[in-house]
Amino acid sequence: MTFFEKILNSESKTITSAAIIIGASSFISRILGLLRDRILAGTFGAGNELDIYWAAFRIPDLVYNLMVIGALSAGFIPVFTSYLAKNDESGKREMWYLANGVLNLLIVALIVICGILAIFTPWLMKFITPGFSGEKMAMTINLTRLMFLSPIFLGASAVFGGILQSYKRFFVFSLSPIIYNLGIIFGAMFLVKHSGLYGLAWGVILGAAGHMLIQIPSAVACGYSWRMVFDLTHEGIKKISRLMVPRTLSLATGQISRLGMTAIASTLGAGSLAIFNLADNLRSFPLGVAGLSFAVAAFPTLAEAAARKDWREFVKNFSGTTRQILFFMIPASVWLVVLRAQLVRIVLGTGKFDWQDTILTIETLQYFCIGLAASALVYFLIRAFFALEDTKTPFFIGLVTALCEIGFAYFLSKTLS
Repeated sequence: MTFFEKILNSESKTITSAAIIIGASSFISRILGLLRDRILAGTFGAGNELDIYWAAFRIPDLVYNLMVIGALSAGFIPVFTSYLAKNDESGKREMWYLANGVLNLLIVALIVICGILAIFTPWLMKFITPGFSGEKMAMTINLTRLMFLSPIFLGASAVFGGILQSYKRFFVFSLSPIIYNLGIIFGAMFLVKHSGLYGLAWGVILGAAGHMLIQIPSAVACGYSWRMVFDLTHEGIKKISRLMVPRTLSLATGQISRLGMTAIASTLGAGSLAIFNLADNLRSFPLGVAGLSFAVAAFPTLAEAAARKDWREFVKNFSGTTRQILFFMIPASVWLVVLRAQLVRIVLGTGKFDWQDTILTIETLQYFCIGLAASALVYFLIRAFFALEDTKTPFFIGLVTALCEIGFAYFLSKTLS
């Protein structure tokens, strides 16, 4: 094995080492994300074009979150690791049989669902973007239909990512978001010149394909090989399905919130949806680098401890990860509030992104900062419940949260606008 292969297939021994790898890669990915947003803001400004682009993301992102994250984050890793923990030939056979079954069923389901939704996109967008009309609505529909290709690639990628996480090979797994952002940047820098907004959509699709392709070699190195498996009766697949339903409902609450925000923003002035998303992406920088990195890194370890019923180890890792998240996120919240104006101007203040766009983004970002530490803990707490195979509690909490968010957003959009 070459030195390069050793790096790609190295196993993280502790939660902290895994979090460092994921955090470093997430940092690079987030930097690229900020570069992406700077290019988009400078090219289009906060206006109709970016409103269309962000609105077109909404339904494909909904499919990805409900179908892919719902199945894999709740059930695949705990069930896959339970076979891996057996450490025998029988467990390995079942493990790879499960992986192929999930991959094949997921891809077929995504193709069918995305195809059906593409047909009904014009009707759906009337509810998601009630403030759009005419050419703006027509372009949103076309971009949405094109971007339905991305959940299919990301779905396959998520299965390979689940394998790598279970084997604690976080390095390649953490590179995939970087490739995804590079694809979008490529679309924004080169394809937009020839295809306009359609170039951005193709950039998203290229990024999603790269997200998948980069993980396949490491999954193969772990022992994976593709097989034609379609077995709905397999015990592992049935267990994932049982865990998936409440997890999907839990994720649906968050997606309902996002759809509600999109609908409300579409009824406000041109560029409101773009400003909301640009400010949210700035908030997500520390959230992804520190909060989400620790949550993702801790999940396989918590799932293993729960599978062994080693509650002392579970509590130890849970407590330690919680303190580490707060240690990073509380100072990050303070600094983001203090430096929000400088940050917005440095990252987004170029080209067509004018001073009025900057002021509105600064004002939006300051409200996002209030709940930054809590948002980071939510990522981790949800995964802790999943490790315990409890997907009902996050659902009920998420439902109440989504209703409150939409209600407050509607009220405040009328009083503060």
